[in-house]
Amino acid sequence: MPVDLRSDTLTRPTADMRAAMASADVGDDVYGEDPTVNALEERVAALFGHEAAVFVPSGTMGNQICLRLVVPPAGELLCDADAHVVTYEHGGAAQHGGIQSRTFAGGLATVEAVRTELRPAGWGTVPTAAVSVEQTHNRAGGAVHPLGVLQDLRALTLAEGISFHCDGARIWNAHVAAGVPLDVYGGLFDTLSVCLSKGLGAPVGSVVVTSAALAEEARVLRKRLGGGMRQAGILAAAGLFALDHHVERLAEDHARAARLGEALGVTTETNIVALTVPDARAFAAAARDEGVLLGVVGPTRVRAVVHLDVDDAGIEHAAKALSALL
Repeated sequence: MPVDLRSDTLTRPTADMRAAMASADVGDDVYGEDPTVNALEERVAALFGHEAAVFVPSGTMGNQICLRLVVPPAGELLCDADAHVVTYEHGGAAQHGGIQSRTFAGGLATVEAVRTELRPAGWGTVPTAAVSVEQTHNRAGGAVHPLGVLQDLRALTLAEGISFHCDGARIWNAHVAAGVPLDVYGGLFDTLSVCLSKGLGAPVGSVVVTSAALAEEARVLRKRLGGGMRQAGILAAAGLFALDHHVERLAEDHARAARLGEALGVTTETNIVALTVPDARAFAAAARDEGVLLGVVGPTRVRAVVHLDVDDAGIEHAAKALSALL
């Protein structure tokens, strides 16, 4: 079997997680009657210090619901040029939400980059309604937005009267790597979309975290987008199991990524090792021939994402194979 480092979405539920799913107590979630979904939503809302949460099928749906909660049709979203919400979600914000997006330089946000691009209401312009940041940042190699920067951005958005959204697909990795409590992160944002199916290893699902009022709107948007699920407790049980067993173990992924990065001359913060090569597709094809699967994320950029299905032997093999190719 090849060492599959294309993404941490490739994780498979463990035997114990499957057992928890099989024994889940279920009801009809569209009626609000699935006890396991309700327990997951209450748990995640409490972890991030918010009033409410809504379980959704995917991180993309979670992000798109959040953006529509904080940006009106024909309103403007400001984010970085490599942000998942505008680069890897098939134009959903524009098509479904009528949202205009504008970007600053890709990668980790800075206060100056955001401040420079904010637009007030005025003749011929669309005022900025919300700012979005990604934690950790996928295209920046799993880099963690420093807490101080996020706090300054929160102060800026409050001063300007605009909303602050977090694409928290890998916020669990940031929490473990930086040691920042989840409720501290949660207190900075009006909306968050946090993923259960990447590093935490659940097969499906993300959670929208926000206020009680916005959560009710989120449920309407979820239904409108076709995301209303029935006996979803089977899936929510995997999320609850992941919260109990797979958060702190992310440090193992970070350590393995660091070892791989060191072998390849790359510095890592979390579980993503990003490489710049002359031809990404050719490099990934050569790596595949050596039994290592990589993600192609640009013409000259590939990534290796470490997850719970990659062990020490896999990292050793990947390090040797990729070092030889480099």
